[in-house]
Amino acid sequence: MRIRIVDAFTDRPFSGNPAAVLLLEEPRFPADAWLQQVAAEVNLSETAFAHPLPPGGEADWALRWFTPAAEVDMCGHATLATAHVLAGAGLADGPIRFAARCGILRAESRPDGRLTLDFPTSSLTPVPVPGEIAAALGAEIRSVHDTADHIGDLLVELVDEAAVRALRPDLAALRAYGRRGVVVTAAAEDPARGYDFVSRGFFPAVGVDEDPVTGSAHTALAPFWAARLGRTELTGLQGSARTGLVRVTLAGARTLLTGDAVTVLDGELLSTP
Repeated sequence: MRIRIVDAFTDRPFSGNPAAVLLLEEPRFPADAWLQQVAAEVNLSETAFAHPLPPGGEADWALRWFTPAAEVDMCGHATLATAHVLAGAGLADGPIRFAARCGILRAESRPDGRLTLDFPTSSLTPVPVPGEIAAALGAEIRSVHDTADHIGDLLVELVDEAAVRALRPDLAALRAYGRRGVVVTAAAEDPARGYDFVSRGFFPAVGVDEDPVTGSAHTALAPFWAARLGRTELTGLQGSARTGLVRVTLAGARTLLTGDAVTVLDGELLSTP
């Protein structure tokens, strides 16, 4: 079985967020236990599995995502990676429709070579600062929002970009808190550098201490920063060690996520279901 590793939300190898992509020939998913074992073996933040669907339906491919420890309801970078693989293999002619746990997602190639994903916009509910989160982050917090919906993360605004970059959270405390993840963010120190806000994402509860670039988090970051900056088209920089850019367009109930992708490995998985 062919397996590819794609760096998503970057135009350079060894940056952005790597995802493994497996296109399944059978029109069904193998047993969940096998899918989870493959994801644990690959040991990237996400492994995507997709199989074709019969023509004429509301979607072209069924898509699922697994971290090394759990299946997730929504994932941006591994969806971008899957669309990149499908386009490169000549298996997609025009927009691609994916049936996933979070609903129908769409991906489309742009004339500039980038890919745009069409995802549901996350709701944002202001909440008091949880004491456990304040202690785990050890940083000055401006606001906290519950994202609910399909991602279920806490979105935490810090005072500035320097605080986001310097953050060294207590990962064990975040794991014990029980949410999928905590995303920290702040406005860009200098928008002339090519991005409007910065973020980092921590997901130890699902086996990912820090995610290099989290596409799904930008379905919450987009409405959060659109309301503050007064624009619906923004660029976010995820300030992990690998870094990556996510260009977002807020379109009401939908958020468009645009980025580049680069295939860095193309091989064979010898253990089949």
